[in-house]
Amino acid sequence: MEYKDYYKILGVPRNADEKEIKKAFRKLAQQYHPDKNPGDKSAEQKFKELNEAYTVLSDRDKRAKYDRFGSQWEQYARAGGQPEDFDWSRWAGGSAGPGGGYTRTLTPEEFEELLGGSGLGGFSSFFEALFGDRRATRTGRRTTGYGFDSVRSAPPAAEAPVQVTFDEAFHGTTRVLELPDGTRLEANIPRGVYTGAKVRMRGAAGQGDIVLAVEVLPDARFTREGDHLRTPVPVDLYTALLGGEVQVHAPDKTVALRIPAETQNGKTFRLRGLGMPNLKNPKERGDLLAVVEVQLPTNLNDRERQLFEQLRNLRK
Repeated sequence: MEYKDYYKILGVPRNADEKEIKKAFRKLAQQYHPDKNPGDKSAEQKFKELNEAYTVLSDRDKRAKYDRFGSQWEQYARAGGQPEDFDWSRWAGGSAGPGGGYTRTLTPEEFEELLGGSGLGGFSSFFEALFGDRRATRTGRRTTGYGFDSVRSAPPAAEAPVQVTFDEAFHGTTRVLELPDGTRLEANIPRGVYTGAKVRMRGAAGQGDIVLAVEVLPDARFTREGDHLRTPVPVDLYTALLGGEVQVHAPDKTVALRIPAETQNGKTFRLRGLGMPNLKNPKERGDLLAVVEVQLPTNLNDRERQLFEQLRNLRK
């Protein structure tokens, strides 16, 4: 079993304070987030390692336990011991809070930040051996790990894939699920949901939770970059050269965009507050990045061709 150097993963010194750890995590998480690296397995693995490292180092009790374990692990390794022979029993089973219980309370915002849309899985065997099960409680009662589930030996959540359109992700939507026993459940999909996000329905299956694994289908109009959206804006040659006004279609409205004279192809205009709603705070929205695509005239008649040739000669 490989020892995980969480400080090295986050690139912080061992005496780093909470602010340094959080800053390092946010910077690296943005760099390696799956939304910014679609299909990149190495980035996905790095993102999981960052989540795991932050889960431990941002928690006072977990960090203290990890630091104590680390020093003993190093002594054991120097003595020639093998990982499989190490006595894990004294370390497994939750963080060493007062009275032996786990006292960390995670808010929904912290939970989403830690997972970063990567799901409940992905923790290493090293983490599992050191901290045990990942489930915990809202109230901070004794548990064996972290999460939101009750300590009452709840069964693992069942995961169900759900596809939504771009417009459904923007406005929010619902899905009706039918369980094996015929029970039909309506799930609310919140505004701003993104591919990889998890929507948990607690106790929905009677015995355990259902986790909806969301996939947002591609849309020809917009490319998503976090909460920002990028969209092409066709601009005719004359407007690009002389200036003018064009219409830009946002997800929920159409706005006028002033194009300055001599605007180059590929020029990007930022329209603030016209992007996707933020999943945690739907009242906040990202920006719409309008990318100019200059459209050249086609099927020129003789007179038009002559005028363009005259213009070309003037520019020589």
